[in-house]
Amino acid sequence: MASDTLRPGNEAELCEAIAGARAPLDIRGGGSKHAIGRPSDAQILDMRGFAGVVDYDPPELVLTVRPATPLSEVQALVAGENQMLAFEPFDHGAIFGVPSGAATIGGVVAAGIAGSQRIAFGGARDHLLGCHAVSGRGEVFVAGAKVVKNVTGYDLPKLIAGSWGRLAAITELTLKVLPAPRVTATRVLRGLDPDAAVAAMAAAMGSQAEVAAAAHRSGAAPLTAFRLQGFEASVAARCAGLARSLAPFGPLEDAGADGAMIWDDLRTLSALPAERPLWRASVPPSAGGVLVRTLERAGAACLLDWAGGLAWIAHEDETIVRAAAAAAQGHAMLVRAPADLRARLATFHPQPAGLAALEERVRRAFDPRGVFETGRF
Repeated sequence: MASDTLRPGNEAELCEAIAGARAPLDIRGGGSKHAIGRPSDAQILDMRGFAGVVDYDPPELVLTVRPATPLSEVQALVAGENQMLAFEPFDHGAIFGVPSGAATIGGVVAAGIAGSQRIAFGGARDHLLGCHAVSGRGEVFVAGAKVVKNVTGYDLPKLIAGSWGRLAAITELTLKVLPAPRVTATRVLRGLDPDAAVAAMAAAMGSQAEVAAAAHRSGAAPLTAFRLQGFEASVAARCAGLARSLAPFGPLEDAGADGAMIWDDLRTLSALPAERPLWRASVPPSAGGVLVRTLERAGAACLLDWAGGLAWIAHEDETIVRAAAAAAQGHAMLVRAPADLRARLATFHPQPAGLAALEERVRRAFDPRGVFETGRF
């Protein structure tokens, strides 16, 4: 890190650092996602002084933690109580070819990171009950509350989640946790093309099986996977029902011990070539098959998650990827690329003028001086 890195240890020091900033500040925790976005020479605001568990009440399913607490520690803590972060956040280390372990809970919430279970349980924003943060004005504010049912005032936590540190520096966050499933089962269909896979995933999500995750791997050996979880008898009955619902698409196989590996591969994106630029496209689930088919014809390698609503794409050409995403009524984000390519390309999909103006007004409300405008995005 640069020698002029700011390292506040409490909210008062953080307020002073932000209020006194004369140049943009790059909010940094573990740095696991620092390679996303344009290279920046902004001054680093090191948030690692804000780590540790503030309060955990397993019977109430509520956890309050400081943002620099490692994600792995949070996951281990709740797993020890047979609970989980239901939005299934993950570490980006494998995606960038570096060791895992740097991701922090604040970083995954600020980036809105969610895994395959998002289709059943929602994203990070749906599990963030409240937070403390410091705005670009250098002022502390509190949003939400430490209760599951909270309807007071504006729902600012949903705005903070996924804001990528462009609104405020989080100093504390409260999350809803859920009981972990007793049993998890993975069932797979083999050999489906992208359109058939999306149709099968739609049928599964519309069935009585209560599918927790659905994903599709294209390529030479196509695989469409479904995760079911809960109590043993319930999972067995729902797996049988799912097999009947998906009979028109082929035999539904038990993935057995390979089931966990299938979902691990989705978190690490090991099926996609690591040397190619990586894009993340969000589209209506029904359009996922068309998107993949279009991009594969253009030479891309793809994975589908969220029952077709999320595509991971390995391809070099921004124009092709973003045109395909737009045609599918979605948007594409550049996740991984060499520094020279990241310097030339916008990270996020171009916005319609009205939406861009609204976003600008929101950012200026939190950060009128542009303290968090590092140029990364």
